[in-house]
Amino acid sequence: MRSCPDKITQITLTSGTVAVDGHGYLTDPELWTPEFADHVATAEGITLTPAHYDVINFMRAYLDDHGIIPDARFVFKYLGQPAGLNKPQSKAALFSLFPYGYVKQACKIAGMKQPRAWSTG
Repeated sequence: MRSCPDKITQITLTSGTVAVDGHGYLTDPELWTPEFADHVATAEGITLTPAHYDVINFMRAYLDDHGIIPDARFVFKYLGQPAGLNKPQSKAALFSLFPYGYVKQACKIAGMKQPRAWSTG
């Protein structure tokens, strides 16, 4: 638990206004849009490609189906199985897309709430 509450900021996009916490994570994942993803990715120095959106769409679908953010190991498995990659190779593939990590970049860009305490795989 954090000792001080998050500062909430409003971001105005053409698709609407969204609230983010002090670290830039959406406070309501239901308000995620591809425009939000592009906005955050640009701030993170990432140009989103179809490979990025493949991971993002998997994460969004997992959240919709299970009501929780997918753990990084599920994303590793998702990336690895079709290509026949082992865990280290899947992890490397994810970090090639999101160089500062699953929680820091992938979760933020995919519109997840900030995980409070979580292993990144």
